[in-house]
Amino acid sequence: MTWDHPLPEHRRYAILGTGALGGYYGACLQRSGQEVHFLLNRDYDHVRQWGLRIDSCKGDFQLPQVNAYRDPTAIPRCDVVIVALKALQNDLLPQLLPPVIAASGVVVLLQNGLDGERQVAQIVGPESVIGGLCFISSNKIGPGHIRHLDYGAILLGDYGPDYQPQGISARLKQIAVDFEQAGIPIDLSKDLLQARWQKLVWNIPFNGLSVIFRATTDQMMADPDARALAEQLMEEVQQGAAACGRQIGDQILQDLIHKTEKMVSYSTSMKLDYERQRPLEIEAIFGNPLRAAESAGAQIPRIRMLYHQLKMLDRSNLRI
Repeated sequence: MTWDHPLPEHRRYAILGTGALGGYYGACLQRSGQEVHFLLNRDYDHVRQWGLRIDSCKGDFQLPQVNAYRDPTAIPRCDVVIVALKALQNDLLPQLLPPVIAASGVVVLLQNGLDGERQVAQIVGPESVIGGLCFISSNKIGPGHIRHLDYGAILLGDYGPDYQPQGISARLKQIAVDFEQAGIPIDLSKDLLQARWQKLVWNIPFNGLSVIFRATTDQMMADPDARALAEQLMEEVQQGAAACGRQIGDQILQDLIHKTEKMVSYSTSMKLDYERQRPLEIEAIFGNPLRAAESAGAQIPRIRMLYHQLKMLDRSNLRI
């Protein structure tokens, strides 16, 4: 079944999570003329007074005034609710989403890992869920201050029960137009599960190893042992995807290695979270794919070892 009801002609956006991702994409949408409403926590007072500042490889800009909120019930009903929170904060969504989403609105989940859409679907229904995968290097460097280093594309796909392919809906095309007008490259996927596994080909090795080795992407690519291990982990993700019915070609792995070689020196979001003693998104990025693949018969011992290493490091780092 395809969720093919279109959105209103004039769409209102909400950003839940105004950090490195939500802050950048929301600011781009507002700059292009879209109506955007931002939910904030620690940065609320600063952004309310000073707005958002974006330092970008595509050109710096500042929004002196934005629609900033601390309370989701104060946000007007929105047609597109973009969730850019860490997966660890998804337990907040039953309180955040119902007062913000319009009756015929959709939730766009911009998160890494696997299975987040299923959680959102339990709150708003599967027909109202879109998955989004971000290919961007960006960091939050201060209150309301985002540094966009490289890339910026988003891949969108409709979620269906058990990740059944949904095709390309009218609403996906509408949202794509809005993002493209905001200068954000967009691709659309008929198969969200395929896209999720394909993103994990990069996220599992480089997010995980960046914590294990305490290294940036260029440091890992320059070291033969780190690079070899990253490539082996990529192959295991490929095997896990195949066990779950999704084929990822060898050329995709080679292309990702080549892109990582050319990437500016980058500290992954997981490495930054570890250095700042914040909880890591281990279950979304490692645990959920690992369990899905092993349940389907895959043998992926390096990913299992990485999963347990990260769990131990996370507990030690948080002093749990």
